[in-house]
Amino acid sequence: MGTLLPEMDPAEIYTASDTMDSSAIFHTINDVVGFVLYMHQQIPSTVQDMGVEFDSMHSEYKQLEMDMGNEVKASFRRKHVGRMREIKVGIKRLDKLMSSLSNLQIALKVIINECHSIDGVILALGGSSLRPQNVYVLEFPRRVDVSNADDFARSKAAEALCRKAIRTLISKDAGSVTYPGPNKLFVLIKAPSSFNQPLHFLPKRDFKYNRKIVPLRLLFKCRNQDQEVATSTSEDLIWFQCRHVIKGLAMNAMPEE
Repeated sequence: MGTLLPEMDPAEIYTASDTMDSSAIFHTINDVVGFVLYMHQQIPSTVQDMGVEFDSMHSEYKQLEMDMGNEVKASFRRKHVGRMREIKVGIKRLDKLMSSLSNLQIALKVIINECHSIDGVILALGGSSLRPQNVYVLEFPRRVDVSNADDFARSKAAEALCRKAIRTLISKDAGSVTYPGPNKLFVLIKAPSSFNQPLHFLPKRDFKYNRKIVPLRLLFKCRNQDQEVATSTSEDLIWFQCRHVIKGLAMNAMPEE
């Protein structure tokens, strides 16, 4: 099986061929995106925790609005106005990031649903996709038939594959660098050239970045699908860059002791 980028031997992750479905591919990519953002200090907590916090702030703000409409005491209203202002600042800080993550998830589902297979994914973290500071590559088995492409429920098999991917990244010291400040995460996917979704993706053909960075590569392989290499690969595969770029948050410096 050919490789996407030749600079480094990949870390191999094995799974059964019947578990490499739309759910496994989607959640693996999504979880690795969240892991990369967190480990490179682009977000203050995990994506799951941030989602809970974001929803909680919206709920509290709506409740305070309702309480304000039923209260006439000036002291009460001043206290609530102050709290609502704090929450609004917090929502504004997270809104663009959470929106970008949501849009990326939609884009991933679109490309998996339409292409039924994904050859590879590049996560480029830095000021631009051409000059990244860190690169992660995920290579999936070629020509895997994702017959249930519209089913993205998080299955047990998907959960197991995600855990394998994250454990492997941790073992390879992913994110073991000092905080460089807020960066952007660019997502590129290799798929058939016939794929056309300009709302979410731009074709990049033979994508190359011009910085000498050794990518950390994960190669997903099916234990019981040895015949995958012999399958026809005549369809032209090119890189597509996702329009939904995720910009990291500025992290507050820790106060000195």
